[in-house]
Amino acid sequence: MSSILTVPNALTILRGLGIPLFIYLALGRHADGAAIIVLIIAGATDYFDGKLARAWNQVSRLGELMDPAIDRLYIAATLIVLFMRDAIPLWIIGLIVGRDLILGIMTLAMRRVDIPPFTVTYLGKAATFNLMYSFPLLLLAKSATNWAGVAFVAGWSFAVWGIALYLITGLDYFRTGWRFIADAK
Repeated sequence: MSSILTVPNALTILRGLGIPLFIYLALGRHADGAAIIVLIIAGATDYFDGKLARAWNQVSRLGELMDPAIDRLYIAATLIVLFMRDAIPLWIIGLIVGRDLILGIMTLAMRRVDIPPFTVTYLGKAATFNLMYSFPLLLLAKSATNWAGVAFVAGWSFAVWGIALYLITGLDYFRTGWRFIADAK
């Protein structure tokens, strides 16, 4: 099997295809139940693509680049949807997007001196998982169901942990990149 056509990469691509579907369901149709299912499937495929890649020795450079890129796109799309549905304040988007912009600039600087992009750390993955768990719960909290109150508390619990870990790992990635660039000179 080629290093591109693998089950883990197919799961990652499937997760990416869910982004426009999620946006359509959450904003166009207000089909929150279906949108939440898309987010749950996205979270599951995010977990299983890496797990399977390592277990089946199918880790590929394409997967290493696609996985975090699709994670970032999912996070951005979901943040916009949640903001438009009045589920989160704008400053949360600023923190998360600001972190990603800074690391994107650092990655470009690293590339200029032939340093490969960051390798995702366990804490970085945990931050993304917490954010991905919080999103369906925050969307569910906007519904008129008996679970809205529980979803609100659980969603914000995951969101706070996710944002904190996201910022901490962002600082760690930045320091690592800065050190790599300094050592390369």
